Amino acid sequence: MPIIMRLDRVMADRKMSLKELSEKVGVANVNLSKMKTGKISAIRFSTLEAICEVLDCQPGDILEYKKGDTYE
Repeated sequence: MPIIMRLDRVMADRKMSLKELSEKVGVANVNLSKMKTGKISAIRFSTLEAICEVLDCQPGDILEYKKGDTYE
């Protein structure tokens, strides 16, 4: 998939655990875990906005486009 989730990198930079992010964002821990590992096919803008607010980042810090990869 050409879109890569970099949530784990941003969380590590902010020294924030999945549990803490889950509580602050209001999204189930299991759903954030799937995001962190890139095992999702969609994300709501409201969820992305909440994550960016809590982590004080931009969507581009979390999402990366990798040219040349194909959808599986």
